[in-house]
Amino acid sequence: MKDFSKLEEIIKIKFKNLDYLRQSVVHRSYINEHANFALGHNERLEFLGDAVLEIIVTEYLFKNFPDTPEGDLTNWRASLVNSKMLALVANEIKLEKFLYLSKGESKDKNSKARQYIVANAVEAVIGAIYLDQGIRAAAKFVKEHMLSKLEHILSNQLFLDPKSKFQEKAQEIHKATPHYKVLSESGPDHDKIFEVGLYLGDKIISKGKGSSKQEAQVDAAEKGIKKKKW
Repeated sequence: MKDFSKLEEIIKIKFKNLDYLRQSVVHRSYINEHANFALGHNERLEFLGDAVLEIIVTEYLFKNFPDTPEGDLTNWRASLVNSKMLALVANEIKLEKFLYLSKGESKDKNSKARQYIVANAVEAVIGAIYLDQGIRAAAKFVKEHMLSKLEHILSNQLFLDPKSKFQEKAQEIHKATPHYKVLSESGPDHDKIFEVGLYLGDKIISKGKGSSKQEAQVDAAEKGIKKKKW
């Protein structure tokens, strides 16, 4: 039996109805194996939490940055609510050890799929907090775990996706626009791996891999940023 009082301690919230918190960490795969489990999976809570998170972040940005155009605010918001940020928050609050997963999902610890599962569970937790405690408690959680990272995001321009950041820096420093070339494709049609080269002029800067050309380009851009120390 999982001790949810420990999770309550970590997030500093005492639930009136602990079932909200418990349900927020139930993955669909667990229900498939435990049809008689007292609670449902967390997808409806995730749906609610996603909307609650968006309105809290949007209102905060709107009120605190009155002179910033909406296009920039949209990018800032995306960097605060994306799956990478949510997975980081999941790690901070040690959410993974409270998840209810199927046997198969429990073994698959370091995959992208697990990152999405924990990210979605954070949204479900926000939904659970909102239902149990209201918008103020949800906003307090979001401010502590996400909005607190905004200064770091802005000072390091992390609101730009890697491709945009590399392009901006390349144009600023080298007066050149980067381009990408597919270097190789491997694997069957349903499970292809692409290798892509990132170039400035004729010079290759870095190589990236991914299950789509876009994913490989992002990987190459991330490596290019590190290589150039940008």
